Amino acid sequence: MYLAMNRFTVPLEHAAEFEEMWLSRESRLNELPGFVSFHMLKGPEEEGTILYASHTVWQDEDSFRAWTRSEQFRASHARAGGGGAKLFTGAPRFEGFRAIQHIAAEPA
Repeated sequence: MYLAMNRFTVPLEHAAEFEEMWLSRESRLNELPGFVSFHMLKGPEEEGTILYASHTVWQDEDSFRAWTRSEQFRASHARAGGGGAKLFTGAPRFEGFRAIQHIAAEPA
């Protein structure tokens, strides 16, 4: 398993617009081999900002890397450089993780 995460620091006054940008975005992730799941996470509010994280799970790092070179990636990020950049401070912080252990719930 490979987890790819981008963290965004969003000023409170842009939080609603930032969330709408993500919620209305066309996702093409499910078209790629190796894609498992995606979550957009809203974190704590601190000093006039809110921390958000996009959290994507892939079968392996190679599947994630293939996504970053795909037409689907380019199409999904076509709007990202436009109005979105003003909604958060600094650059998104990317973090990638390879699983070394996995514990799942027992089936009911």
